[in-house]
Amino acid sequence: MIKDLINIELKDLAIKGLDINIIKKYVIKTADDESFLVKNYSIILIKSGQFKIRLKDITQELASHDLIIIPKNSFCTFLEVKGKLQLFLISFTSEFAFENCLKKELVDSFTFLVGVPSPKITLEEKDFLVLSLIYKLIHYVNKDVQQNGQDAELQRISFNLFLYELKFIFNRYNSELTSNFSRQESLTIQFLTILTIHCKKHRGVQFYAGALFVTRGYLNKTVKEITGKTVKNLIDQTVINEIKNLLENSHSSIAFIAEDFEFSTPSNFSAFFRKHTSITPSEYRHNIFGRFKSS
Repeated sequence: MIKDLINIELKDLAIKGLDINIIKKYVIKTADDESFLVKNYSIILIKSGQFKIRLKDITQELASHDLIIIPKNSFCTFLEVKGKLQLFLISFTSEFAFENCLKKELVDSFTFLVGVPSPKITLEEKDFLVLSLIYKLIHYVNKDVQQNGQDAELQRISFNLFLYELKFIFNRYNSELTSNFSRQESLTIQFLTILTIHCKKHRGVQFYAGALFVTRGYLNKTVKEITGKTVKNLIDQTVINEIKNLLENSHSSIAFIAEDFEFSTPSNFSAFFRKHTSITPSEYRHNIFGRFKSS
């Protein structure tokens, strides 16, 4: 059952790229020792019961309050289930993570999602309760979007809250979890770090390649292998997320925001935003304020 949920195609859901399940009664549908390649990032939090998992040739026994990240493109085998297994499971694509991360969470989320050796973490009661509440929040928001077609902005906020809490847990329980990266992973993290600092002023790939002393081609190849997205995709998505944040949370004029991001004219700024969102900055802000008034 977990295999079926982890490897679900996330492109055809109400919220493209994200699925969350609260499993109150686990039903075994596949052989216990069946291995499979994980398609998405998945994070499991155990409420009760026990099960044994082999991940990256390491076998671990999970029980109540245990948390584990199952990385994308890793081989996984569920070996044994004991007791009344109840758990929280969230799965998402790398595209969803990058498109929905606020700038301050971008590097942190990538850092513990990629390259993590995936040991389990046994949470204290208070941390388990906080994280399980966030799982429930995302679940209810996701369900509301499916049933009522409500705006996904609360979904983005709750997802960032989830990433923020994960970062806190990883830093608190084991600060060395994110220290072993390949050269490609390290380069990608360096790129994302520079991107969060300079995205307002620099939207060209060459700037970031030069800052990292690599060619454009090598940077793009490396970043795409690690994240599934090109350097230009990530630059544009980060800029769009920053613009959305300003449109939602500031009273700055469209012209001021355009100048702040160093667009030559407000019309070029609007054209860039519309290309990536299908609406103008003014329409986006109007929609946001309209939802606040009607809520």
